[in-house]
Amino acid sequence: MKGSFPALSIAVMAAVTLCLSARPARDYSGTNRSVSTQDRPDIYSIAFVRFKAVDLEKSRAFYGKILGLLPDSDHCKGLTDACFAVNSDQYVALSQADSGTRGSFLQEVGFSVSGLEKMHKYLAAHGQNPGPVTRRGAHNLLYFETEDPEHNKIAFVESWGSDNQMTGLNQVSDRLFHAGWVVRDLAKEKKFYSDLLGFGLYWYGGFKDANTDWYEIQVPDGDNWVEFMLHIPASADHAELGVQNHFSLGVKDIKACAAKLRANGLQSKDEPEIGRDGKWSYDIYDPDGNRVELMEFAPAQAPCCHPYTAAHPK
Repeated sequence: MKGSFPALSIAVMAAVTLCLSARPARDYSGTNRSVSTQDRPDIYSIAFVRFKAVDLEKSRAFYGKILGLLPDSDHCKGLTDACFAVNSDQYVALSQADSGTRGSFLQEVGFSVSGLEKMHKYLAAHGQNPGPVTRRGAHNLLYFETEDPEHNKIAFVESWGSDNQMTGLNQVSDRLFHAGWVVRDLAKEKKFYSDLLGFGLYWYGGFKDANTDWYEIQVPDGDNWVEFMLHIPASADHAELGVQNHFSLGVKDIKACAAKLRANGLQSKDEPEIGRDGKWSYDIYDPDGNRVELMEFAPAQAPCCHPYTAAHPK
């Protein structure tokens, strides 16, 4: 959705394996950009995203059949929400919503950290009001919820530290590497995520070179990032918020991935395109209009507006 250049023609490709990435060995040596690691534990990655779903059966078909994610796998056992594992450390969760529910369906984004109780104490010491620490899931991991300055719900989860590969037979991606949501006050959000939590600039750009419509910051100790969607009117309806509040799955070859999605049953006339960030991507939507962005790991060409300032995920 970051604008686009004209899409190239799509050659149907049968190489399903090109959609999936080989998960690299963990590298938690990332430099904390803003705050001392003596005070704040490492933040490694996005652990999960949670969305509302009106019709869970339709949503299960989308996430389980179209995207090929593993439902109710060992990683998801013990969770009350419907859950689809992306890999052994990351998942997508769905919560039942009433048929009349409107507005944003993005409920929560969770981050994996090295020391959950240390993070809880760190936030409390800096004037935040984190929720209670509990245990959840099959692996009984420590977990707590809190809010950012604009009342977006976020969570911190104790890192399990597994590098086991988990890939379903028809799975199109095994890496969840960014999530995005609408932000009204960029300065206020940057103070929380960058100054307090240590996130660092990855890229920013806009529909026009002089504008900033998207502002991306990476977790301090990994290569995942969050994307702030700017200049969205307060009157934005459910459909618009479904476009803006999204998450992204990484793929090695976007054209092969699009072909695999169609083989899995996706009905869409859209094609992959190169966005203003210089990356190939392909937008699809779940039954509730929530955008799922399939994106290649590295740009195919230079981005608009501002160069990348950190390493790309692999």
